[in-house]
Amino acid sequence: MSTVLIAAPEYLQALKEREDFSGAQTFSDAEALRALEVITRKRPDVVALERMFAATTRGAALINRIKADPKLSACEIRIVAHDSGYSRAPAGTPTASTDGAAIAVAAPAPAAPLDFQGTRRAPRVRIVDGVEVTIDGNLATLVDLSIVGAQVVSSTVLKPNQRIRMSMADEKKPIRFSAGVAWASFELAKTGPRYRAGIEFFDAEADAVQKFCDAKKK
Repeated sequence: MSTVLIAAPEYLQALKEREDFSGAQTFSDAEALRALEVITRKRPDVVALERMFAATTRGAALINRIKADPKLSACEIRIVAHDSGYSRAPAGTPTASTDGAAIAVAAPAPAAPLDFQGTRRAPRVRIVDGVEVTIDGNLATLVDLSIVGAQVVSSTVLKPNQRIRMSMADEKKPIRFSAGVAWASFELAKTGPRYRAGIEFFDAEADAVQKFCDAKKK
């Protein structure tokens, strides 16, 4: 049985000494992306995550990626502790647990989620591929847009409740305004780690945003 084991460096040695992980291919928690590449290519029977790593956003993102890949449907995810046994995380379950401690696994972000209140305050439209905006001086890709908010994907960290300055490059002049991060999720994409976030506009000029939206919609 082929196994991939991922854990913090201080726990790897103890886990490797266990009989069930004696032949496992091991990765530290900092090597999650490389581990995902190996998992996708080799399709192991078991992917074991030390429970402290599984409880992090990177661990949850890795679990979500595995569960979302049809080619890995036969892969068993195990949440293990370096000093005890393990529990299984069957496909489709939102949480896993070991030693009685629940570990939350965030669901993958939908392509066009509702705003942070769960309602639509304004129609939101999908934006053509490749449109970039600036958030606190860093580039992010615009996914969808309305006059009150947007969804973006960024390689720079975005956290819920974070206040930001946002700019959209209009033909005549940039549209600049203050905003806040309503929700955010960490993803392990093929291009590398990234953050998907919902942005709530605070003082954006509605007419200018609507014109930008009309010009860039799919």
